[in-house]
Amino acid sequence: MKNNSFFSTVIFFIVLGIGLAVTYAMQGVFTSVETTVMVAISLIIASLISSAIKIANPWDKAVVLRLGKFQSLRGPGLFFIIPILDTIPYWIDTRVISTSFKAEKTLTKDTVPVDVDAVLFWKVFDPQKAALEVADYITAISWASQTALRDVIGKTMLSEMLEGRDKISGVLQKIIDERTEPWGINVNSVEVKDVLIPAALESAMSMQAQAERERQARVILGDSERQVAEKFAEAALTYTDNPVALHLRAMNMLYEGLKDNATIVIVPSSAVDTMQLGSMAGLTALTMGIGQEKANQDNKKAKK
Repeated sequence: MKNNSFFSTVIFFIVLGIGLAVTYAMQGVFTSVETTVMVAISLIIASLISSAIKIANPWDKAVVLRLGKFQSLRGPGLFFIIPILDTIPYWIDTRVISTSFKAEKTLTKDTVPVDVDAVLFWKVFDPQKAALEVADYITAISWASQTALRDVIGKTMLSEMLEGRDKISGVLQKIIDERTEPWGINVNSVEVKDVLIPAALESAMSMQAQAERERQARVILGDSERQVAEKFAEAALTYTDNPVALHLRAMNMLYEGLKDNATIVIVPSSAVDTMQLGSMAGLTALTMGIGQEKANQDNKKAKK
């Protein structure tokens, strides 16, 4: 711990300075041998006091062993230990810690090799177990996460893995938490970051998705044409029973064609008779009238 090292060094020099100051002040009383002994005693006392005073951060728990046996958990803040008899082999961080882990070239249930990246959020809820039940709990939880991830991938189909990441994350959290609970570690959550599949398979899946979209587009187009044909059939029945409606529709179609496209249109004589437009002169008059109307509209737009 950096803060303990700095604090211990400061305490050491303060106590040593006090001892040296007392020794110097009493030089006239002590002999040279006694002065040397006093300096040595000052060094020893300074070392013992500096090693007895410890400071723990708000998120730290110090595991104190006395003659090799578990004594207590200390911290946060200032506390004291017995030098030589007490030791602190572990400082346990009780904050939430994130650990990244991955599984490379792992086969899914349908034998597809995938690379999966995930992150684990966990914290130590029992520092005593974390220190005494497992040698290196950080490395242990990393390996436990990787093996759990490989087990889940081997039991999951590729489609389920790509569509149901939340489900996989929940299963991973449950498995890892069961493995790490005896170590005094609680798993808060597991997040699957990315699932990578082979490039060839990705291209094939893309082509499959494109073909599926084209199939849906053609089905929609065919259904639209069927609906249009049904509407035309209904319109034909309406015109069959109502000749006046057919006549009005024909007049409207001719009018729209002359209005938007040209001022002259060739109409078969049979169509002229059917629409009862009269002689060719009547048709010509209709054409000229429409042309004049269009010209007037163009003049109005030009004036604006």
